[in-house]
Amino acid sequence: MITNKVILVGLVSTVVLAGCMSQTTTSSEQPLSFLDDFPKSGTTLPYSVLRDDLVDGKTNETFEVRNGGFGSAMTAHPTRSNQFYALTDRGPNANYTGDYGKGKTFPVADYTPRIGLFEVADDGQVSLVKQILLHRPDGTLISGLPNSSALGGTGETPYHANGMPVLMDDSQPYNQQSNPIKLDDYGLDGEGLVALKDGSFWISDEYGPHIVHYDANGIEIGRINAFQADARNTHYLPAVFQHRRANRGMEGLAITPDETTLVGIMQSTMKNPDKAAQKGNLTRIVTVNLKTGDTEQYLYRQEKNENSNSEIAALTQDQFLVIERDGSFLLGGPKKANPNAQKHVYRIDLSTGTPLSQVALSDSVKRDPNHGLMIEGLTLEQYAQQNGWSALAQYGIQPVSKSLVVDMVKEVSYPHDKMEGLWVIDHHHLGVLNDDDFATWSTNGQLEQKYLSTDQVDANQLYIIKADLL
Repeated sequence: MITNKVILVGLVSTVVLAGCMSQTTTSSEQPLSFLDDFPKSGTTLPYSVLRDDLVDGKTNETFEVRNGGFGSAMTAHPTRSNQFYALTDRGPNANYTGDYGKGKTFPVADYTPRIGLFEVADDGQVSLVKQILLHRPDGTLISGLPNSSALGGTGETPYHANGMPVLMDDSQPYNQQSNPIKLDDYGLDGEGLVALKDGSFWISDEYGPHIVHYDANGIEIGRINAFQADARNTHYLPAVFQHRRANRGMEGLAITPDETTLVGIMQSTMKNPDKAAQKGNLTRIVTVNLKTGDTEQYLYRQEKNENSNSEIAALTQDQFLVIERDGSFLLGGPKKANPNAQKHVYRIDLSTGTPLSQVALSDSVKRDPNHGLMIEGLTLEQYAQQNGWSALAQYGIQPVSKSLVVDMVKEVSYPHDKMEGLWVIDHHHLGVLNDDDFATWSTNGQLEQKYLSTDQVDANQLYIIKADLL
């Protein structure tokens, strides 16, 4: 059953303290009264209910699938300093293996990924101003269903919540030729969001990876990816990005203040050239000049193997904020409590990292058209994993510098597993938003309610960190 019930949620019970960073912002510098009076406990975003008829395997009671889900990315409104945009991903889903192979269940299979415009009132309350649903160039709605393998899909089979496959026509039985599994080459699992002054948006996803340009109404007007055969592209990423780790592709996207250059960051170490290589702490940043299509790559060193870079936001042409986190819960929730949970915001400086295009070639250093720069026959992911970052430095390859801006666990006792949204508000304040996964979790492929504690369902929560940003 699909419902249209809308619920406004009360305040959460975490405490917001001050962090420290410096920045340049494109938003208005007019004083915002809500910043001084913003609840120290934070504010929860409003949500609607997509379904409330599924049975939680743990409680044997029905639970809510919420929309919600506006935490995959976050960015400032370019001109209205009390507003921000937030992005959903592909929709509620869970890993699942059925009669048609490995894949995911989609309890709302026709869900359309979307951008939400939110406004913070003077009293700190957050309202949803509008939703912008994402469309194909022909104006039809996209879905969150998998792409075909040629365009970044990983062979996932989409299933309904009842275990039946999602078909081109669900009213008819499966037939490989006449009624096959439904895929969507415009389907998007969006994780990075940029809002431009002309009203358009760029979104990056964690599969392809694709970077897609949408107009103010959410209609696709351009695309960038690493697939040379994709006729939709206006520019191309280096081929090495086809080796992204599934579900950990381009998790963050920013644009320089002059709006000429996109800056994307990969969530985790890429599968370059194989799965063994993806278990390291080397991640890549790529820049794309929107006028020329020229690209450049830099390396980012994570604090521990297989961490997640969940967001990037521009401060200046060279300096950016990056969220780096693990997947643990401070207080437990669906997992064991982890008092050492890592939820950090770092400042990085691209000018301190080595542009990979400028690394000198030699008998030991080659460029492979598929795997990128290689040292002694190993990809950078392999070389760093086997020999360490000091060995990379001997070839003149340095990661971008990074310095801690805020530790959200220390500052606010951050209870969520995911921290994926950054809102650069002004020279003294930073907004942080979590991804609540549509208030769902899964155990052994079965969806259930996502709880942070016995009686607290996870929700999109906005935290505002006060800091000296000058």
